[in-house]
Amino acid sequence: MATALIILAAGQGTRMNSDLPKVLHQIAGAPLLAHAMQAGDALVPERVVVVAGHGAGAVEAAARAHDPEAIVVQQQEQLGTAHAVAQARAALEGFEGDAVVLYGDTPFIRPETLEAMAAARSAHDVVVLGFEAADPGRYGRLVTEGDTLTRIVEFKDASGEERAISLCNSGVLAADAQLLFSLIEAVGNDNAAGEYYLTDIVEIARARGLSAGVVRCDEAETLGVNTRAELAAAEATFQARARAAAMEDGVTLIAPDTVHFAHDTVIGRDAVIEQNVIFGPGVTVETGARIRAFSHLEGCHVSRGAIVGPFARLRPGAELAEDVHVGNFVEIKNAVLDEGVKANHLTYIGDAHVGQASNIGAGTITCNYDGVFKHHTEIGARVFIGSNTMLVAPVRVGDEAMTGSGSVITRDVPEGALALSRPRQETKPGLARRFFEALKAAKARQEQQEESSS
Repeated sequence: MATALIILAAGQGTRMNSDLPKVLHQIAGAPLLAHAMQAGDALVPERVVVVAGHGAGAVEAAARAHDPEAIVVQQQEQLGTAHAVAQARAALEGFEGDAVVLYGDTPFIRPETLEAMAAARSAHDVVVLGFEAADPGRYGRLVTEGDTLTRIVEFKDASGEERAISLCNSGVLAADAQLLFSLIEAVGNDNAAGEYYLTDIVEIARARGLSAGVVRCDEAETLGVNTRAELAAAEATFQARARAAAMEDGVTLIAPDTVHFAHDTVIGRDAVIEQNVIFGPGVTVETGARIRAFSHLEGCHVSRGAIVGPFARLRPGAELAEDVHVGNFVEIKNAVLDEGVKANHLTYIGDAHVGQASNIGAGTITCNYDGVFKHHTEIGARVFIGSNTMLVAPVRVGDEAMTGSGSVITRDVPEGALALSRPRQETKPGLARRFFEALKAAKARQEQQEESSS
């Protein structure tokens, strides 16, 4: 059956105390909204409708970044969840299939849970996602008779007996799309908040002789983010799950609690990740690679057998082939390092290609930026770049060439050539000793003058 997603993302999130729309605050380098959309991807939806409100332009950009085909509609006034879902009606005009309502600030619904809800639709006209709460607090309660859901009651409208129920409402539900909008038409706002509750559709459906059921999930899946503290808790939850999954997949984490993953980090089996490593978005580390302590990686690819760090930084566009060594205080940006390249110390390689088995000496810099344009450096295979070489791009160093330490290379170096570019050394016998003696004498005179004037 065809599926559409309706993702509610209109809230300002005043408790976040932020100018940024709540659903754009990030977990693991991606907006909360992207996490919700990614969960819904498991249903292979034909249409995705995001209901935006506060900061609608930014929310739309984030939605389209995840799914270019996403439809974004606006809820001009926040009059409740039923009113929010109703804004998606025009976008789903003529759609035949189920609609699943998700929330842009609830990032941890598992794909398996949504699949279970889709399966439950064969037995019920409306399916609601519920959870047994350790502390039900102010959650809405699910009132059931056997396996049937009779109604959902909001906490503020619940009786004492209803508040004693521990089965709580997550807000996520599924129903035939056109039936959903038909039920919403009958929702009123005669309640303590004066809002149009989506939860009222269960009782309305029952009154029409339709059935409603509950799919249960773990409470942790329903974690919503409304405050900075909850955002931090959600980040911790994501990181704990990501670390556990990585180790289950055969990755060695030397100190798991110190490794920080992004939402899309991919690490191959038998890779080793040392302590205090941070992965930004867009990183793939292949089997058998080793990322040493205190390294930071984003937007890069590390092939099998490569060693990165300690204290290395790989920026977007860094591509490391097999058995590359990138050492301490080395930064790579938008550069390809072919198999066996070594850059072990204090080096910046940007907008460059380094050929197979070349060695980059300590202190080397590809001078790629002239203040307006970026320029490319091409280093061939089996090249030896001497320490403290400045390669002023655009420039090419041919295969098996060499640069002398301390050189500033401004012209292409032919294959097999040695390039030197530094002033001739001059040695002045005894001058250093005389120089320091003069300085020490001047310092002594200064101290005497300060004593006599005090």
